[in-house]
Amino acid sequence: MAIRLSLGHIDEFDDTVAQFAVQLGLPSVQFHTPSNLAGDTPYWGVPELRALRERCDRAGLAIEGLENVPAEQFWKIQRGVDGRDEQIENYHRTIRNMAATGYSLLGFNFLPTYVWRTDMNAVGRGGAGVTSFDAADAHRGNALAGYKLSSAPPIEEVIDADRMWENYQYFLDAVLPVAEEVGMRLALHPDDPPVRDALGGAERIFITPAAIAEAARRAGGSPSWGLNFCLGTVSEMGGEPAINEVIDLLGPKGQIFYVHFRDVSGTVPRFSECFLGEGNFDPARVIRRLASVGFDGFMIDDHVPAMVGDIATWGDTSPEAYCSRGRAYAIGYLQGVLNAISGD
Repeated sequence: MAIRLSLGHIDEFDDTVAQFAVQLGLPSVQFHTPSNLAGDTPYWGVPELRALRERCDRAGLAIEGLENVPAEQFWKIQRGVDGRDEQIENYHRTIRNMAATGYSLLGFNFLPTYVWRTDMNAVGRGGAGVTSFDAADAHRGNALAGYKLSSAPPIEEVIDADRMWENYQYFLDAVLPVAEEVGMRLALHPDDPPVRDALGGAERIFITPAAIAEAARRAGGSPSWGLNFCLGTVSEMGGEPAINEVIDLLGPKGQIFYVHFRDVSGTVPRFSECFLGEGNFDPARVIRRLASVGFDGFMIDDHVPAMVGDIATWGDTSPEAYCSRGRAYAIGYLQGVLNAISGD
């Protein structure tokens, strides 16, 4: 199967979002902690999973996968504190329920304080709204605080990198056998921003291509482990050379499960999100390199600039904000690149 494009990072699915996908000519969707799955259990249950699939089926849209269970179902696992075994048992239930209702892919992150930005209202090309990060301003707090996946209790004692690696290994050892049993694929998102600093009280570990390779090694060759290849995050590490390194390390092994297609201008300790084509990497070169190592999965749009008339950048999860000019621009750009490359 050739590389394909899906409407992704959907937080709330309704008729407007479905129509947006169809108007853009996209055959599938991918979800990010969707509000549609807000059931009354501490895991994703069969009824709501089935209802979401059936709603997408009626709209003529396939579901590529889901990403990130709610923070209240996962934060103890990330931090390695009392109660994580119960959360792992519930994660097992989510995995089994997803498999039972026809899902095969679940993305996850290992960021106890989630994505960190120092400015949610930075100014991009032509006055577009973008987000940015500057390590010198990180002490002021996370400008993304209040987002649905940054809602866990404050960390009282710093969680260092060694402990984060231990927590990650504990999680893999517990969940990969279940994922393998039911045919579920689990995809790790690298740390955004990729700095070791204890932002909010937890040091970050998936911050270099070498660390991503170590994350893969610790999975022991499990067919259920792969990478949610966030190009923007890896671009933050070192631009296109860092992206190429990850592609060459994991691509030939089939360990890149899907791609978040976005970019930034600059690298850590300071960067800003931007339009595709004006950042650190050349989109066409990256797609060609992915194809050359055998990647044949799906790509999604990710964070996008807010253009004239758009409500906000990606901190707003409403369908009205989601169906934006900035997102339509990103999808159209990628469709054009994919069409041009397929004709080479």
